[in-house]
Amino acid sequence: MNHPKIKITVRDYGTMIAELYPEKAPNTVRNFLLLADSGFFSGVIFHRVIKGFMIQGGGYAEDFSEKPAASIAGEFRANGFMANDLHHAPGVLSMARTSDPNSASSQFFIMHGDAGYLDSQYAGFGQVTEGMDVVDRIANVKTGRVGWFDDVPKTPVVIESIERVTEE
Repeated sequence: MNHPKIKITVRDYGTMIAELYPEKAPNTVRNFLLLADSGFFSGVIFHRVIKGFMIQGGGYAEDFSEKPAASIAGEFRANGFMANDLHHAPGVLSMARTSDPNSASSQFFIMHGDAGYLDSQYAGFGQVTEGMDVVDRIANVKTGRVGWFDDVPKTPVVIESIERVTEE
């Protein structure tokens, strides 16, 4: 299968290339690419950074205003979607959600560590293939509390763009 690739450009940190897996999470990949193609991710931040676990972004602007998007069904085994067997290892892209299994929208996270307990609970949909050094640098930023969020970078980590670099 031809896997779509994306380039994630992060201000002051560099770029990552990730391969997306529509055979694991077809609607998730489709939704993510639609958001990327529309420019949705330009200017959003990585708003949660937990070294050794993950970096999460895609839902808040640099001023911490929420940037909402429509929710999609969660494509993971605990939600009845059996095709997704992606292991949450370093570099895996996965969709964030609330306790509602069908609440994923635009927020995603990139694994910095191994978290097998997330397998079958969250929709993994891709893998960083180049630029894990960027994930490492982001994972090492100083964090603090903003509102009800812990682990917020003290200096905003801004996604300049997420763009498709190959066709599906």
